[in-house]
Amino acid sequence: MNKHKRIILGVTGSIAAYKAADILRRLQEKGYNVSVVMSESAEHFITPLTLSSLAGEEVYRSSLRDAASAWQMPHIRLAESADCVLIAPATANIIGKIACGIADDLLTCILLGTQAPILIAPAMNTHMYQNKIVQDNCAKLKKYGIKFIEPVKGNLACGITDDGHIADVEDIVQAVTRVV
Repeated sequence: MNKHKRIILGVTGSIAAYKAADILRRLQEKGYNVSVVMSESAEHFITPLTLSSLAGEEVYRSSLRDAASAWQMPHIRLAESADCVLIAPATANIIGKIACGIADDLLTCILLGTQAPILIAPAMNTHMYQNKIVQDNCAKLKKYGIKFIEPVKGNLACGITDDGHIADVEDIVQAVTRVV
């Protein structure tokens, strides 16, 4: 059982953000404690209330200014308490920010501050995912030891069926159980 293992679930602004609720629930069923950190753009797709209700704790939101009000900085506390950081769904934006070392919100600060394994489950349009810049960013992060749960062929929000669809929820959960 994973009773004392903490997963930080980073949710970014993709239509696949609704799957974060199922990922959260399935990780809890495996016995993990899950804390959710949402990017500002994720809140356009799923509400913090939905995820906090499932998590049983407050969802951490993107603003560093709001997060810094606590005595111990949440980005450091969360980074140090994590046994794994999972970003699902991961947009091209977050992948690019991580690859460039940009730390301009709570999630990116956690990613730079953690010693825990990082897993990324991309979800985006096929052409975006296949873009050479995105692929270079993914390759760079893989060289740094970040693991990817590759997207699959599926129905995309743009109306086509192709690569870029977030991996199956069970595959994402299994990837977490392999690293923690």
